[in-house]
Amino acid sequence: MRGVVFVIFEGFQTLDLAGPFEVFGYAGELTRGYECRVVAAEAGDVRSSSGLPIHAGLGVADADPAGVDTLVVVGGGGVDTAVLDERLIGWVREAARNARRVTSVCSGVFLLGAAGLLSGRRVTTHWRREGQLRREHPEVAVDCDPIFIRDGRVWTSAGVTAGMDLALALVEDDHGREIAHAVAQEMVMYMRRPGSQSQFSVPLWSRQPASDPIRAAVEAVHADPGGRHTVADLAAAAGLSPRHLQRRFPAELGIPPAAYVERVRVEAARRALAESGVPVEALARRLGFGTAETLRRAFHRRIGVTPSDYRDRFRATTRENL
Repeated sequence: MRGVVFVIFEGFQTLDLAGPFEVFGYAGELTRGYECRVVAAEAGDVRSSSGLPIHAGLGVADADPAGVDTLVVVGGGGVDTAVLDERLIGWVREAARNARRVTSVCSGVFLLGAAGLLSGRRVTTHWRREGQLRREHPEVAVDCDPIFIRDGRVWTSAGVTAGMDLALALVEDDHGREIAHAVAQEMVMYMRRPGSQSQFSVPLWSRQPASDPIRAAVEAVHADPGGRHTVADLAAAAGLSPRHLQRRFPAELGIPPAAYVERVRVEAARRALAESGVPVEALARRLGFGTAETLRRAFHRRIGVTPSDYRDRFRATTRENL
């Protein structure tokens, strides 16, 4: 039995704990391989950021730091106070010294940093915390594009649902793909995402247009991702001059028109790869990339894997779910 210990604190994010806990819990039912415990500064009820209390069975005064196989430090808004708790940080440091794996979900990475466990390592966290992490821990290589990163025995992840992807990867590391897929099936997860997949799907990266002309241009792109969307075409849809569009588009959306069009096309390709068997070459033509190589380069740059790898991962998960 591998001891998986979750560290929580006042103001932690409930799903940062519950999601990974359930992944390990179900994997434990299949393999009899995990025993999960929750540790806090003090034993007893600990209030999450949403107000939901969770019972910590052990406080740091009672928890044996030598009995930890996988340490999981969760995140949440309360982390900025938790990093000042010297007893909690000291226990995390001691537990990490003996643990086979040290992991964090979301802003839990700040606790690992406060414990001196990240120097020289490449880590990730929720994209909203990127600037803070860079400022407070210049000794760390911060990369907030992937949903999780493994650097030796230290694994870090982005927020909330990315913690479940991290936990599935840890289960696969222990027991192989078949068990990890069985857990994903039980939890009705859409797919088991690779760690290199970007945090920035369309709902995250796309700001809402502030004016009707730019909204019209954006709607034209989404209505037909593979259509002709030059600056002149988008300007015509917006009722603006090309020069005016090129000024207003990035001012309202944060990126230039060409980059926006590419991102929408990549998202359309992602959906098509998951839902159909259309060849990559045909998708490239249909979605306005022109050639399969252009699609591959854009897809890898935005998603972190090639179109073929993305489709293979989705199909592998789907076959296990049948």
